[in-house]
Amino acid sequence: MAVAMLVAYVVQRRTKNAGIVDFVWAAGVGVLAVFYAVAATGDVGRRVLLAALAGLWSLRLAVYLLVDRVLGKPEDGRYQMLRQNWGDNASVYFLAFFQVQAIWAVMFSIPFLPVVYRQAPLGTLDGLAIVVWLIAVGGETLADRQLACFRADPQNKGKTCRIGLWRYSRHPNYFFEWIHWFTYIGLGIGAPYGWVTLMGPIVMLLFLYKVTGIPYTERRALQSRGDDYQRYQRTTSPFIPWFPKREVS
Repeated sequence: MAVAMLVAYVVQRRTKNAGIVDFVWAAGVGVLAVFYAVAATGDVGRRVLLAALAGLWSLRLAVYLLVDRVLGKPEDGRYQMLRQNWGDNASVYFLAFFQVQAIWAVMFSIPFLPVVYRQAPLGTLDGLAIVVWLIAVGGETLADRQLACFRADPQNKGKTCRIGLWRYSRHPNYFFEWIHWFTYIGLGIGAPYGWVTLMGPIVMLLFLYKVTGIPYTERRALQSRGDDYQRYQRTTSPFIPWFPKREVS
């Protein structure tokens, strides 16, 4: 991951688009999952399942991020702000930033390890884990498509998406991304150090609520959509989908 992020850093120096770090992070976690599945010694069926689920999740997310934030797109506002704040030292700081992302990718891959070393054959709990994965990845894909369709309509410029899942949650994509990490808890139950799989949803929730997810996204939304987004905040659940409140005039 350190080497992959170093290559990504060189690319961003040429393109002036640090958004590639998100693509490499998502792809890297999937590559690590497949590597663990090949190198470990647990039940073969479970290792194949882990590689398939984590690999497909990674592929979908990586392709989405590549198209949405990198190919032919201006640099995401987060990285423009960092580039401006860091000034003449941006090159050095971005190098460190990319390497920190490599560490985070490895950290998020740790919940896969108990799964690939579990010896028990596939059973009912694994079937339930697959159902969780289907709901989570399907929900996240649907939320991304609904938002993309909304943004594609020029009449919606400056407005807040309230269609589909976005009527019930301000961040349905984040919610289903979080749900996805429960998949590996089901796959790892009964494995040595199986409790490690809890890291997935716990750390992801921390990141979404405190680090890179909801706080930044909502600040940007308030800057660009003002009163409309404030009304959206007052009526719509921030994370877990729920029926919208009726706004009191």
